[in-house]
Amino acid sequence: MPVNLVDLGLIYGVETLEGHVRVRLTFTAMGCPATEMIMDDIRERLLREPGVVSVDLDVVWDPPWSAARLTGTGREALLAWGLSV
Repeated sequence: MPVNLVDLGLIYGVETLEGHVRVRLTFTAMGCPATEMIMDDIRERLLREPGVVSVDLDVVWDPPWSAARLTGTGREALLAWGLSV
């Protein structure tokens, strides 16, 4: 599915300080089978950025994810894939 995490509304915040990056994110469900893969991808991608020396990922469940968090682009992409949102 060609929708990024930001457009899905899964990223709650990003902080940077002296090369250390902290990302607050959620998933659509606690049992999401892609959780570890997504977290590994985020970590690997951010560590390729110049100046990034560490990445901390904080999974949060409050507030819970809902379709209301989708961006317009995310909503359009999901609709194009035949998903109701």
